[in-house]
Amino acid sequence: MAAPDRTDFALLRLLRKNARLPNKSLAERCGIAPSTALERVRRLHESRTILGYHAEIAPAAVGIGLQAMVSVRLARHSRNLVDSFHQHLLELDEVLAFYHLAGADDFLVHVGVRDSNHLRDFALAAFTERDEVAHIETRLIFEFRRSPGLPVFADDAED
Repeated sequence: MAAPDRTDFALLRLLRKNARLPNKSLAERCGIAPSTALERVRRLHESRTILGYHAEIAPAAVGIGLQAMVSVRLARHSRNLVDSFHQHLLELDEVLAFYHLAGADDFLVHVGVRDSNHLRDFALAAFTERDEVAHIETRLIFEFRRSPGLPVFADDAED
């Protein structure tokens, strides 16, 4: 697929804010025919520009009373340790998201837990008991919001 153009970026921005918009509304808001909107969204899926859709869930509704970011420093840097820790994170229900970083810390892990006792027990079991982990630092999150915007630069897009 060719690089996304301004119309593709407009569609992406609208879908990022509300993935449930009907095709007719997408088309109207972008000033294109419904068949054109449908075809463009299909191509954005096929090119893996759109990776999928998800439901935004209220943390408290599923028992998450506390969120934190846990900085993790590994004992050594090797492909095996990084891959092993990455796989470990994928298996933990409390992990909401994680980032493999460059810099002093190797991973930043966003976790959701019931309360401070759960956080303490989770951090001990999930991180400090692992041989590949040298150091962790935990920061509580008071508020979390995902931006509905799309940080792309349509000015760079081809018309």
